[in-house]
Amino acid sequence: MPGKQVLKDIQRLGLKKGRAESGRFLAEGPKVVKELLLAIPDAVESVYALPEWMAVHPDLVARHQVHPVTEAELARISQLQTPNQVLLVARQLPARVPQARPGRWILYLDAIQDPGNLGTILRIADWFGIGDLVCGAGCAELYNPKVGQSTMASIARVNVWYDEDGQWLGQQQVPLVAAALDGIPLQNFDGKEGGILLIGNESKGLQPALLEKATHKVTIPRIGAAESLNAAVATGIILSRLC
Repeated sequence: MPGKQVLKDIQRLGLKKGRAESGRFLAEGPKVVKELLLAIPDAVESVYALPEWMAVHPDLVARHQVHPVTEAELARISQLQTPNQVLLVARQLPARVPQARPGRWILYLDAIQDPGNLGTILRIADWFGIGDLVCGAGCAELYNPKVGQSTMASIARVNVWYDEDGQWLGQQQVPLVAAALDGIPLQNFDGKEGGILLIGNESKGLQPALLEKATHKVTIPRIGAAESLNAAVATGIILSRLC
């Protein structure tokens, strides 16, 4: 059974400051934890699980440091409203500066503030084989637990880098394609050249400075009366055409 200090340290990982200071993050739930144990075993430090989860996964228990906990203990360290069997603590993954190259796509996110949206976009990028995702100013924190729940372990397969000073985009020599309401219809755009796809804030879209840098603007043709699309939904539709 974990000691009080261990439980307290895990609880602190629910806070951004705690994650930043420790360089660790949490992941919860049978599916996410299993995928991360298989994808990044060397980064996993410890697992806290109910006996029923351990009984179903003897192979994972044998290969990792799994601590049995009671439902009450799991509830104390869980960030979920309803704790879900197992929780994992892992070291944050190293990020590399992406290098844009012709023929491939990189995602650039502008002020995607909702953790669920960021996690879903990361998962969509993984689905379409996008290896790099750049977060511009105002984006949610990668290791927010809500991001982790939405990625379903795609966090282990897509390199996520934060453009802290906003200089990275101006250094790239590839097409910059902005998702915008006044762009050309997506089906009329030939994306074989690759480039960087710019996705804007959930309610405001891309900031004017980024729109000015764009070499192309594309839009998803609207047939009905909806005012806009969710940022993650729009990303999935556009990548289904480009990739």
